[in-house]
Amino acid sequence: MLIKFLENRKKNIENRPSSIKVIVYILFSIFYSLSTNAQCAMCRASLESEGNNAKVIAVNDGIIYLMVIPYLLVGIVGIVVYRMYSKKKQQ
Repeated sequence: MLIKFLENRKKNIENRPSSIKVIVYILFSIFYSLSTNAQCAMCRASLESEGNNAKVIAVNDGIIYLMVIPYLLVGIVGIVVYRMYSKKKQQ
């Protein structure tokens, strides 16, 4: 039973996606979402009624900036936990 468990675990480790693919996917997801409009309908209507297009772009950039920070923090914590887990596994 233990041998079968270890064999299955080895197969699962071999079937994991490479870290390069995961990093490329994450970067693509982040940069692809930067071109989206992040405003709600109410914010867009009030800003566009003023006629100042620079304010609309600034608000969009600010919303995206505020959105990226939590994802970065979660990603960094995930990487640290993964490295600790893999280091512990090697020992």
